[in-house]
Amino acid sequence: MDNKDAEKLFFIPFNTGGHWLLLAINPIREIVYYLDSLGNDWTTYPDMKVLIDTRGANSITWIKVACPQQRNQIDCGYFMLRFMRDTLALGRLKIPTDYFDEFKCAFYTKDQVDEIKEEWCQFMIKLNVCS
Repeated sequence: MDNKDAEKLFFIPFNTGGHWLLLAINPIREIVYYLDSLGNDWTTYPDMKVLIDTRGANSITWIKVACPQQRNQIDCGYFMLRFMRDTLALGRLKIPTDYFDEFKCAFYTKDQVDEIKEEWCQFMIKLNVCS
């Protein structure tokens, strides 16, 4: 397998119209990891599933990951960013169905959510987006 065919994990932040969730796609294995901080099944969002399923793959396997859940209706975007960051920090191409042992918890604490908020703000400042 040459480098262009090497396995990769592509992250797709997806907004359902009022809620952010994360799709992590391994196109070589035709796997979509579905991370939703509200715990909904991917069938809750049929437009998302149709969009992904019609992109030329033969048979896509959807895997719902038991990720940390939010306790309110406003932090979904930060949870999505945190899921992405946790996965990138470990450098893995497979996400366990019960999430990563290193980051496993039922809920993120306020400090964990604030940490990703701060990182996002610092990132945006460095890009000079918020000047």
